[in-house]
Amino acid sequence: MKHLLSAKDLAHDEAVMVLDTAEAMAATQRHAVKKLPTLRGKTIVNLFFEDSTRTRLSFEAAAKRLSADVINFSAKGSSVSKGESLKDTAQTIMAMGADAVVIRHSACGAAHLLAHAGWIDVPVLNAGDGTHQHPTQALLDAMTLRRWYAPDGTAADGSPAPRGRDLGGAKVIIVGDVLHSRVARSNVDLMTALGAHVTLVAPPTLLPVGMDDWTCDVSFDLDEALETVQPDAVMMLRVQRERMSAAGGGFFPSPAEYSQAYGLNLARRAVMPEHAIVMHPGPMNRGLEITAEAADDPRSRVIEQVGNGVSVRMAALYLLLADEGNQL
Repeated sequence: MKHLLSAKDLAHDEAVMVLDTAEAMAATQRHAVKKLPTLRGKTIVNLFFEDSTRTRLSFEAAAKRLSADVINFSAKGSSVSKGESLKDTAQTIMAMGADAVVIRHSACGAAHLLAHAGWIDVPVLNAGDGTHQHPTQALLDAMTLRRWYAPDGTAADGSPAPRGRDLGGAKVIIVGDVLHSRVARSNVDLMTALGAHVTLVAPPTLLPVGMDDWTCDVSFDLDEALETVQPDAVMMLRVQRERMSAAGGGFFPSPAEYSQAYGLNLARRAVMPEHAIVMHPGPMNRGLEITAEAADDPRSRVIEQVGNGVSVRMAALYLLLADEGNQL
């Protein structure tokens, strides 16, 4: 595999290999000197047409910790605002000597187009395309769950999982704005490939049309799902109000009613198994999809997800670019 465009592209063994490599990268970050010389002389371009904090900064940190040079591109203040096309932007960047391109774009399929249109000839990593895919987010979520999931139902301690281990038997509930979420789609693809059972919970208005081929269960009742599934992890999705406004709104009656029906609070946290972890891809709307108390609960792994994101993105860059690591 030359590119990382979709979680669905990763077979079981490939996904496990990325997670194992991410754990190895995480181990290097515990040393006094965190930099590795692996990608010295390589140039990574972060091509971001949408706002981002966690994803852009973690890709930048990952590249720099592998000793690569980084060029950060933001559509705001660039020639894109003057009408420059994706093709011309990409070819301009290639003329500067890029060895890989990380792209985030509002259009579904933008990363695939960039990888296969013949404009450039370097690895492309999808950092989120519209409501379609976000593969490295799914990988970092899987890495986080793999550390805390114990197949026997006991509370794991968060230490690195043994090499080769998948998520077989894990039960995951993903709650909220599935309609606009590339994170939900990517996690269903990846976690089910790794053996987990995923249940999506959302109001009907926030579920996409045509879910017949999704490898998951669907529920409209969060309280019932928590009782019946007894999950090992509950992932809350951000309510993407900016996409709702663009579509004309009207997806739920009011923020208060949404929070009452689908928000994670301490009462719902108490219903979850004691060992179950709380996850969120960020940024969080505290008080809407999750209360501050639930976000800061001792079983919350939200900050750990951010740290694991650097390790996963180091692994992806290493496996796609390093001569000794090019195995994807």
